[in-house]
Amino acid sequence: MAPAPPSDFVQMVCESLAPMGDLAVRRMFGGYGIYCDGMFFALVADETLYFKVDDGNRADYEALGLKPFKPLDDKPVTLSYYPPPESALDEPGKLLRWARPAFAAAVRAAAAKKPKRKTVKA
Repeated sequence: MAPAPPSDFVQMVCESLAPMGDLAVRRMFGGYGIYCDGMFFALVADETLYFKVDDGNRADYEALGLKPFKPLDDKPVTLSYYPPPESALDEPGKLLRWARPAFAAAVRAAAAKKPKRKTVKA
């Protein structure tokens, strides 16, 4: 049986984010992961979009009182993904202004995880 296609909401988000690059959507944990050029930078859970954040862009979300993604209601754990303001979903240009720093955060996170190369002395 083929997997169900992404929801209309996920398809709309991907259409809006298409100028960013090669987008891919994968089902995960009852929602969707959104990748751009192989980098996981956004997720959709319960038809809510969340973007990757780090120290480079977190303040923009917190200044608007936006809260991090909390995967389990009964647990205090949150993830480094925040929703953009509702108004961003109405304007593709505005959504891209929130998405690009999220992609940059994903790139920084991936770079931080790469193992250091060992140099061999002859």
